Amino acid sequence: MSLGSEQQMLDSGVYAEWAKGKVIVLIRHAERCDRSDNPCLSDPTGITVEGSQAAIEVGNGLQRLGLGDAEVLSSPEYRTRQTAHFIFGKEVASRDWIGECDRDFTHAALQSKRPGVNLVLVTHSGCIDHVERQLKVPGGERSSEYASALFVSMNNDGKARILGQMNANEWRKVVASAGK
Repeated sequence: MSLGSEQQMLDSGVYAEWAKGKVIVLIRHAERCDRSDNPCLSDPTGITVEGSQAAIEVGNGLQRLGLGDAEVLSSPEYRTRQTAHFIFGKEVASRDWIGECDRDFTHAALQSKRPGVNLVLVTHSGCIDHVERQLKVPGGERSSEYASALFVSMNNDGKARILGQMNANEWRKVVASAGK
């Protein structure tokens, strides 16, 4: 389900689940320098200038949700740490497992989620794909664009379910409509 509008955010339950501290958000890093013709921000293993702007938009959206009861972590790769810095305006802690997009990733993410505390992970498309596969998202419906976010809710019984996905360009629309 797309979360590209205020109504879709409400209908999906993102706001209600976020308020209860039941959400894991998996954010793909912003546009990579080494796979783009767009100007690099700095290091060629990092993100593009355009990617940094997309990350700022994601940060504005997450600020609107509120980060007071959220743990924020990043993969140790430079591009994910750089993306996280633009999203949150500061360095965030990194964990090796967040960059290891293997079959254990989903289990590690679910185990890292503390009750009552939302978890935001800045990671990679392969990790997001593993989560979607394990939560039975059909192949044609799985995708993670640069700086997109997959919202997953943890039920009281410890089961995960996908609330929806928001692409980077949709954050600005949701933030703008919420301000009206």
